[in-house]
Amino acid sequence: METMKKPRVTVKELKERFDLRDLLPEIDMDQREISVTEVNRPGLQLAGFFKYFSSDRVQIFGNLETAYIKSVRESERASGKSELDENYRKLAAEGVPCVIFARGLRPEAELLNICSEEGVPVLVSDKATTDIAAGIIGWLKDRMAPSIMVHGVFVDVFGEGVLIRGESGIGKSEVALELIRRGHRLVADDAVVLRRPTDDLVEGTSAELTRFFLELRGIGIINVEEMYGVESVRRKKNLDMIIDMVVWNDDTEAFDRIGLYTDHEDVLGVSVPKYRVPVKPGRNIAVIVEGAAVNNRARKMGYNAAEELNNRQVCPDDL
Repeated sequence: METMKKPRVTVKELKERFDLRDLLPEIDMDQREISVTEVNRPGLQLAGFFKYFSSDRVQIFGNLETAYIKSVRESERASGKSELDENYRKLAAEGVPCVIFARGLRPEAELLNICSEEGVPVLVSDKATTDIAAGIIGWLKDRMAPSIMVHGVFVDVFGEGVLIRGESGIGKSEVALELIRRGHRLVADDAVVLRRPTDDLVEGTSAELTRFFLELRGIGIINVEEMYGVESVRRKKNLDMIIDMVVWNDDTEAFDRIGLYTDHEDVLGVSVPKYRVPVKPGRNIAVIVEGAAVNNRARKMGYNAAEELNNRQVCPDDL
């Protein structure tokens, strides 16, 4: 497996994705990067508490923060002191990616000027504070999900995402083509991108350059979408199982014939069922993949044929 570089997410992309209004257009947002998926409501920082401050997070101001700012300004006018501007400067000087005002709220001129001096973008959203915060977190988690690139073929077989692996030339693409002809769908060939958008889920997709192309040795490259229609492809699918195609060697290889115990492989921290399928002339691997997919789906629903057979052998009198 080949480790991929962490995606670069910029404030400019964030602005465009959520249609935010830019109050400081002179700042180059393409040079401001976001490195974490969480956001921060800087109420404590406005009060001067910067211990444990997460300066690498997007800072979101809502009704609570603006109401606090208003009350502090009234208190400062009465006392003649001004600590809020100092806290503004501390906040901006920490190198935060950007500041976002929700609900169409506008920042004070003092904060706007300080952010301009420190090169911190200030953006405005018309959405409710919780909505824009949740949207940004979800989008960042998707964009910054851990990912790897693997060599193989990824297909959707009866709703199961199946990654087919094996040494070069063993026939992975040919198996995929037969599965497509049998009504299943291609996700990726050769370069399969695996991502983990959530803690317990791995998602497979294709590298953009090779999307929906399939290489057949002796024939060349074919476009599956053009040849078999849009119903023969899909852009992404959850990874449910791995099938390793292995050349059958009668002398050295021993393959599982019962399936009572299933091997698993760690993929980006998620345990995925893995099966080794021997390849030999006369074996229809596509049909075997279909059977494996249905069997894997049945196991997830609580039925295990190997366990039932084992129970019948252990307790024959109960039949």
